[in-house]
Amino acid sequence: MLTGERSYADAGRGRPGPTEEGARNPGQEPNHKRQEASRPGWLRHSLPLRAGDIAAYVGCDTLTEGLIYLMVVFSPWAFGSSQPWAVWVMNVGAYALGAMLALKLAIRWGKGYRPARWGAGDIGRRKTEEEGRATDYGTRWPMVLAVLTVAILAYCLVSALNASATCDPATGTFKYHPHLIWLPHSFDSSRTWFAFWSYLGLACSFWSIRDWLLGKSAAEAHPRRDTTGRGGEAERALPPARLRRLFWVLAINGGLLGVEAIVQRLEGSGKLLFLVKPAIHKTAATQFGPYAYYANASQYFNLLWPACLGFWWMLDRSRRHLVLACAAIMAACPIISTSRGGALISVGMLCLAAGFLAIAPFWFASPPQENSRARKMTAGALAVFFVLALALGFSLGWRALRPRMAQLREGYQNREQDYELARPIAEDYPVFGIGPGAFESVSQLYRPTTDVNWFEQLHNDWLETRITFGLVGSTLIALALGTVVLRWFAPGGIQGGRRFVGLMWLGLGGCLLHARFDFPFQVHSIVFLFLVLCAVLFTLSRRPCRETLKF
Repeated sequence: MLTGERSYADAGRGRPGPTEEGARNPGQEPNHKRQEASRPGWLRHSLPLRAGDIAAYVGCDTLTEGLIYLMVVFSPWAFGSSQPWAVWVMNVGAYALGAMLALKLAIRWGKGYRPARWGAGDIGRRKTEEEGRATDYGTRWPMVLAVLTVAILAYCLVSALNASATCDPATGTFKYHPHLIWLPHSFDSSRTWFAFWSYLGLACSFWSIRDWLLGKSAAEAHPRRDTTGRGGEAERALPPARLRRLFWVLAINGGLLGVEAIVQRLEGSGKLLFLVKPAIHKTAATQFGPYAYYANASQYFNLLWPACLGFWWMLDRSRRHLVLACAAIMAACPIISTSRGGALISVGMLCLAAGFLAIAPFWFASPPQENSRARKMTAGALAVFFVLALALGFSLGWRALRPRMAQLREGYQNREQDYELARPIAEDYPVFGIGPGAFESVSQLYRPTTDVNWFEQLHNDWLETRITFGLVGSTLIALALGTVVLRWFAPGGIQGGRRFVGLMWLGLGGCLLHARFDFPFQVHSIVFLFLVLCAVLFTLSRRPCRETLKF
């Protein structure tokens, strides 16, 4: 069992477990009574907690972990989850995560079960004033983001239900419907419904991953007293076990994905994963790994490698060079892919990461257990990382990338012309937009002639979001993203180190920069990874409660 909550099963069988303090301290009130007293008034005495409830909770937690790993691995390898069948597979997995989260919340809230969780405080212990404020903030921020999540989903749902038209993809003609003009409405109900179900799955994934990350393993819930073995103080210097396992999966999967993409590019067959030749982008030069469009592959790698570099920093850096090697391969891939934007952003992010980590010792105090020799080894490993990433990238990609870089200005001007054709759509529908997912259907009506080529995506997610969601929907999305980013500054939760959080911000910022000139947020695997990293960020704080891990 990945979670290893043996004490929960013991408590369910009626035997004294490590959390049953009353069994070892007869003078204190029994633990289950303190849990009952700590519950809100409207939840007290609602339903009895039974052994089967605890077993169901632990089972859901274990299945949640396995399903999260499967989705992390599946999403990029399924050709980037760019096809409807792959998106629906991800949606079904996300709905399963949401169902298990709903069951866990019902057991926690409806039956008063209190599993060991980060930021929850010790059961039965009176909190200090500072800890009380931290817990209050830790509850308030999820409530704000939950309201914004529901508002975004409701916005998409109303747009689909209140659709003003449906586009026939075969003929390109529209069938118009009566609708309420003062409510959000879509000009292509079928595409907006698909967008709604996809966003619902992404929301389930985000909240399930966040809830799972806040749970403690058995060693973290009941650490042993020795300071050298597993579960002791040496172990507590590391990030939480679940966070470590998730990032190991992300790093190794990303490294293998990068190796496959490089080998596929060198082989030159033009088949994705050596299996399928796509309908468009049929040459190896326009593909990269499982992605039919090389720029999407570079966006995925640029989003992931800074977070993996930050993860390596959190670990015992003298013995975790596999993570660093995977991050170096991923950082080189955008250059090898010959994507001009991917290469420029990757090199820029490498320079920013190097500068940030170089000046960080002058801003932030080094860990007390890190001596001069360890710091030198860390600096040497980082130097190898940056040299390896640039050397690998330019040695395998510069020959094909160089002539494309000479055409950078021309490519930018061509896209600006497309943006000028699309901006009138935003001006015509400024408040509610044309409906999530409806860009391809409506954009054909704004072509000056039928000879003008038009793509399914605008290659500018900032403008496309404004066109499809309008001012109201775009504001909701911006507020949700701002809430995730700003959560780290509030107290409560797991303490996240400045270097780790800063590098994750760097990856998210790079993806947002990609979105100004391309369409990463129209590819499900990239959006899913973006939300996985956001879920991690939303569990972290620079000022945690007293009992949380510090790394």
